Amino acid sequence: MVDIEDAIVARYESHGETFEILIDPKVVKSLKEGKDVNLFDHMVVDEIFKNAHKGPRAAEEDIKKVFGTTEVQEVAKVIVLKGEVHLTAEQRKEMLANKKARIISEIARNAINPQTGGPHTPQRIEMAMEEAKVHVDAFKPVEQQVKEVLDKLRPIIPIRFDKLRIAVKLTGDEYGRCYDDIVHFGKIQREEWQPNGSWIGVVEIPAGMRDDFYAKLNEKTKGNAETKQLK
Repeated sequence: MVDIEDAIVARYESHGETFEILIDPKVVKSLKEGKDVNLFDHMVVDEIFKNAHKGPRAAEEDIKKVFGTTEVQEVAKVIVLKGEVHLTAEQRKEMLANKKARIISEIARNAINPQTGGPHTPQRIEMAMEEAKVHVDAFKPVEQQVKEVLDKLRPIIPIRFDKLRIAVKLTGDEYGRCYDDIVHFGKIQREEWQPNGSWIGVVEIPAGMRDDFYAKLNEKTKGNAETKQLK
């Protein structure tokens, strides 16, 4: 259960009746993103109200008439997904800031400047979003919004999503220290061990992560990693 001080009202109106629940705003976002959640863990109380602040509960016959069931979790899900969610100004500001940061991170991770082949910094992407007057939706999934944001950024900055193939050569010891980082950044497409014990691999990574990938390898190998960007 969530504390009432941290909850918001979700309201659904139908058949001349109003149905409300008190719920954690964070789970509203998860539901709208299609995630499977147990709403009982995120409601103040497992009740459907006519007015959540004043207290009167909705009649079971009205709930059954509108939703086809009186099962609270199923009814609550419909209220959240089809009704109105009333966030406080502070809650909306926080959710918008978090969603914007995730969108910027996703674009920075995958995008390059096709004119230079280099990545765009998060700061440059954020500035372009402001110039393009991008509107971020607190509830719409990041993946869906990223495509919409890219369409608005293209008139502002040269940008495209791409992947890079990087050839990497490491000693056996360096491979052991770097393996977790390599698979974190991307996918090993091909690899082989040399007679002298060196490891050579071709790693596919999101284009925007190129410089971070190089930096991490150099950090772990003290600058001894050999890399080459492939065409």
